[in-house]
Formats: sequence, structure tokens, C-alpha cells
Amino acid sequence: MPTLKERLTSPTALLAPGVYDAFTALLAEQAGFEALYLSGASIAYTRLGRSDVGLTTATEVADTLARITERVALPVIVDADTGFGNALNTQRTVRAFERAGAAMIQLEDQTFPKRCGHLDGKGVIPTAEMCGKLRAALDARQSSDTLILARTDAVAVEGLEAALDRAEAYFECGVDALFVEAVRSPEQMKQACDRFAHRVPMLANMVEGGKTPITSADELGRIGYRIVIFPGGTARAVAHALQRYYGSLKQHQTTAPERERMLDFDQLNAVIGTPELLALGKRYDA
Repeated sequence: MPTLKERLTSPTALLAPGVYDAFTALLAEQAGFEALYLSGASIAYTRLGRSDVGLTTATEVADTLARITERVALPVIVDADTGFGNALNTQRTVRAFERAGAAMIQLEDQTFPKRCGHLDGKGVIPTAEMCGKLRAALDARQSSDTLILARTDAVAVEGLEAALDRAEAYFECGVDALFVEAVRSPEQMKQACDRFAHRVPMLANMVEGGKTPITSADELGRIGYRIVIFPGGTARAVAHALQRYYGSLKQHQTTAPERERMLDFDQLNAVIGTPELLALGKRYDA
């Protein structure tokens, strides 16, 4: 399997679905994806039952990441928010996430506590401060195959031109990829890619109901993006399915009406590899 660094040399866009635990990562791997995106927002949604407003910790993300990379072989792009503090905190975060198996670590220029990039009311730190954090991140990684992705949230705060200027400064720090968050239109997406895509991989973030128009990975690839993520779609799909399931169970007092939309006991065990795991255990029987 190629490394993420090698895969990003391909001219086709890499589609990375959002995951939030080892189970969703396993299902995405079985569906045939080439990489995964571990969303900080989805960890907040699923581990805390809370919004993406800076409540998760670096330890919670690293723990989730380690469980995922122990279970699947795909490269994982991980959302490291603001680095969880200043430049020195960012170095600790990068080292922890690299040990946990991150293929790419995303760092953003929001103030702390951060919030979802598609929520209003964000703030951004000075460009020079963010550059210091990015240089710290690059110095902290042990391998050049652990990629650093710089994200700017400045479109909503300072406008597109200022956001592109920030991205330019972050690129000059030596990062491996860029992410201009919450662009508002195909024209803005094209403007960002026209400036950077020939020099560095660009990431597009697709949030259902967010500020950026939902566009297919194929079309985004034609614009110039090399990485396309649908980070929260998994949590939204699961929430929708469970609302229906729990509503039906409460109403009917049985799962019978939902059986056609469920895996049975043996089917789920086949998905998670129970027969193979039991066979492995027999090798160590007395």
C-alpha cells in the first residue's frame, strides 16, 4: 500500500471519508477507500454528545486514532484543531499523534477555544503566531512521511484574499498541504486552487448544510483539489439511522420493523472478523 505522501503525487483527487472510531474506520476500509479522515468534530459528537466547540482534548483524539490505526491499514488524516495550545503544546500533539499512527496532521489558525469551521463567531490568531506553531510541528515530527496540513479559517473573519495570503505564509513554512476552510462558492474554490494547486496539495472540506457548496470529488479534482473530505457525513448518517431505529423500537417494542435495515448476529460478526479472531486464538490454546 502506498504511503499518503506517495498517493498525493497522483493526479486524481483522494476521497477520504470521515470516521470517528475503529468500527467506522473498518467499514470505510471494507468499502474500498484509500484513506480516512478522523474528524475532531465527530469525536465531540460521538464521545461527548457535544458540539464542536473545543471541548475535546489531545489525549482523547490520540486515543481514538491509536484504536483506529491498530485496526485498519489505511492512512489516516487527523484533525489536531489548534494543536491544543501554543507552539510547545503543538509539538506534544504532533509527537503523540505520530506515535498513534497519523499519516497527516491538520493544524488550524483559530483562536482557542476553537469551533467548527462552518459555525459563525470564529476568531483567528496572528499569522506570525500560526507560522511559529507550524514550524514547531514540522520540527517535532520524527518522519517526513508524517505530513503536516495547514488550515486557515480566515475566510469568515478577514475575507478570501487575507485567507489566501495566510495560506501563502503557511506554505512558505514548509507544510505538506493546505486547507482554506469554508470557501463560499465554486469561484472561491477555483481562486484558491489557481493560486496553490500547482505547488502543494489542496484539501476541500464538504460539510452537508455548511458554507461550502457540496461538490463531488471528481469535480473538485478537476478544479485542482488533491484531497476531498466528508468529515461529518458519517456521524450525520448514523444519527439519522439511529433516530429511525430508536423511534421504531420505542413505538413497536420490537426490532422486527427494522430487521431489513439491520445486520443480524452472524452478519455483524463476519464484518468485524470474529471467525478469524477465534481461529487465531486457537493457535495459542494449551
